[in-house]
Amino acid sequence: MMKFPAETREFRRFMAVVNATALVCLLSVCGKEAPRERVEYIFGTVCSIRLQQGGSDDVYRRIFARLREIDDIFSVNKTGTVFDEINREAGARPVKVPAEALRVLDRALYFAELSGGKFDPTIGPLVKLWGIGLGGESVPPQDKIDEALSLINWRDVVIDSENGTAFLKKKNMALDLGGVVKGYAADEALAIVIDSGVKGALIDLGGNIIVYGEKRAKQSGKPWRIGIQDPFKERGEYIGVLEIEGGAVVTSGDYERFFEQDGLRYHHILSTETGYPVENDVVAVTVTQRVPPRGGIGGALDADALSTTLFALGAEDGFSLVRQMDGTGAVFALKDGKILVTPNLQNSFAAAAHADGY
Repeated sequence: MMKFPAETREFRRFMAVVNATALVCLLSVCGKEAPRERVEYIFGTVCSIRLQQGGSDDVYRRIFARLREIDDIFSVNKTGTVFDEINREAGARPVKVPAEALRVLDRALYFAELSGGKFDPTIGPLVKLWGIGLGGESVPPQDKIDEALSLINWRDVVIDSENGTAFLKKKNMALDLGGVVKGYAADEALAIVIDSGVKGALIDLGGNIIVYGEKRAKQSGKPWRIGIQDPFKERGEYIGVLEIEGGAVVTSGDYERFFEQDGLRYHHILSTETGYPVENDVVAVTVTQRVPPRGGIGGALDADALSTTLFALGAEDGFSLVRQMDGTGAVFALKDGKILVTPNLQNSFAAAAHADGY
């Protein structure tokens, strides 16, 4: 059976959501009030925002304009972006960057240190080498993998806050903040929601989710229900449901972006130690994280980085790490079918073969 690239699958999902949203608009006469949901394709994925009481076309416009602005700063797949310039000038000179770029990069380096380098924003050369999700993938030669590994070291990133610059010490090093940028964008979207006085919102940027405030007037006070995808089954079938009052929910798994070669399956979460896709007892990790009361950096960004970190660490070390973190919970789906839930989510998670999310 033909395997479509991840971006193609995402785009088809995007069109399906757009068509469904358009139908809802027709049924509810969208011209009279802001649509209940708006969808765009940004960061190479489907981004959907659902505003509740207080939502308006203007708030939607502000949110999506901000998301596109973030993509234009952090993308390494577009020429002329800030991080494209940092990578091009690796080993040559520091690059002047916006303050927000330094804040996000600094936070990514924090998680690199926390994880002992298993999460590393300098993984760019390895990501580019494998190219998983772009079509035409194949297993790279070992010498190329070794070369890419020699360039991965978060300690070789120099941030000069006083002069507002970032510098990569070695030529051909490359940053890739794909492990945090969608989370950061979700945090920024939430800040706009709060600033605009919207009473409730669902922000979903390619699976980087924030739920905030009230679901709907008729469901005031009821928790949000977030379905966690079963990694062994079709989309929409869940291993269980999380009921939370609000916060960020982010999942990393080996089932979304992958290719097959010679009967073996290669997923997109790459090991900074072996240069190959991470292999351990974990299939997927879902992280929950409190968000700052006024929005801003630290909610979904942290959950985004942690989901990758915990996946790379494996169940035992990942479970131990997340239990030490305040305001953070996790659900681990293991290869043997078992589910591990951190103690602080025991009363929030209900296993289920089929359940309705949101």
